[in-house]
Amino acid sequence: MNSYKCLFLSMFLLIASLSGCKKMPYQLKSHFSENLIPQAPDYSKIENWASLPIKNDPADQVPLKSDLKDGQAEAKVDVFFLHPTIFTKQPTNQYEWNADVNDETMNQSVDNSTILNQASTFNGSGKIYAPRYRQAHYHAYVTDNKEDKKKSLDLAYSDIKSSFEYYLKNYNQGRPIVIASHSQGTTHATRLIKEFFDNKPLQKKLVAAYIIGIATQPNVFETVKPCKSGDETGCFVSWNTYGKDYYPKWHKFGLNTSVSVNPLTWTLDSTYAPASMNKGGVGQKFTLYPNLVDAQNHQGMVWINRPHIALSWLAKNQGWHIADINFFYVNIRENLANRVETYFKK
Repeated sequence: MNSYKCLFLSMFLLIASLSGCKKMPYQLKSHFSENLIPQAPDYSKIENWASLPIKNDPADQVPLKSDLKDGQAEAKVDVFFLHPTIFTKQPTNQYEWNADVNDETMNQSVDNSTILNQASTFNGSGKIYAPRYRQAHYHAYVTDNKEDKKKSLDLAYSDIKSSFEYYLKNYNQGRPIVIASHSQGTTHATRLIKEFFDNKPLQKKLVAAYIIGIATQPNVFETVKPCKSGDETGCFVSWNTYGKDYYPKWHKFGLNTSVSVNPLTWTLDSTYAPASMNKGGVGQKFTLYPNLVDAQNHQGMVWINRPHIALSWLAKNQGWHIADINFFYVNIRENLANRVETYFKK
């Protein structure tokens, strides 16, 4: 694929990782070092939150060419959002395994990608709280060194725990809570739910958990179970998006048995949902595209056909991980509204 086509495609398929247009994530050469850890964030400082209801941030936005509204001012619930891995390139400072929350370039990358395109999905029904955290480098997910991986992810989770405790003490005021996350964020959200919600008093405040982009098993929690319908509460949804008829090499190593909730039908069965059921996904320049993709559950995956968007036939990839939320933006938004309504009826 020549450079002109790559540039042209990026105008339409920013949400997809296109063959020939994207470099592989950087592989770290060092081991995790206790002497090279960024300073822990102080969550009493607004700048250490990517999104807060009291600040103007990208999670307050709604897509172009849509009639959606930011409903945070009237929202009755809180959404605690944990962003995915943005730290994928060669580190530009001494901190290699975990990102520094004082790195302004990294913060802008987080804000202009995942906070804008993912966290904003939930602003129709919830007040968005999204902490900055010392996210693990992508290499932590692919390294063969289990000790390095554990130390890096543990450090990242320590910030998630700290930020959530600060949120509970200073912001929550007893309001119902939605946990939302993608990819690395889901790694940490799963630990958070186990520690604070699962079979704990706070579980009564859990509206639902949208823990997306990581293969999550049905029995991962003791009492928080997979959602079986679109208005069930106190449960969790999860899915991983791939092209139809594609099986990634790790499919038989846990993906095949993972929870897969169809984000168009909100059921666990294999009923096919045509693209006409898709109320809209977001693409380049945060623009809404109606009827973007279809969806069907298949052996732990959500299978889709090619997106209904210009030049998508040129895309060679079959893994649509980066678009797990983008593709189903409006349907997720409406689903949260349904669950919030049901929660308060109960």
